[in-house]
Amino acid sequence: QVRLVESGGGLVQAGESLRLSCTASGSIFSVDAMGWYRQAPGEQRELVAEITSGGNTNYADSVKARFTISRDNAKNTVYLQMNSLKPEDTAVYYCKMSIQSFTRSTLRYWGQGTQVTVSS
Repeated sequence: QVRLVESGGGLVQAGESLRLSCTASGSIFSVDAMGWYRQAPGEQRELVAEITSGGNTNYADSVKARFTISRDNAKNTVYLQMNSLKPEDTAVYYCKMSIQSFTRSTLRYWGQGTQVTVSS
């Protein structure tokens, strides 16, 4: 069974940086697309950044030029480097991966979420 575990969240002041990581373990043949989403209380979950297996990236306009998504395929890990954090970045951040099993079926998996709080 596949499990995604996130780490790196915390409480920081505006202008500081955080680096989130998410590692998948279990029955994994390959990992395709990876992404980060976030959800603030009372808000819809939104895409923050995504990266394809080929390394193509896509960012929400609100984080572009401040956040960087990257991946380490050997470790089944996706990272999110967050610089120049703003209070509006405060949310629970979730990682997502499309994972192919050894039976060649592909499913989407979510991490447990990690809290990022940015104070003024």
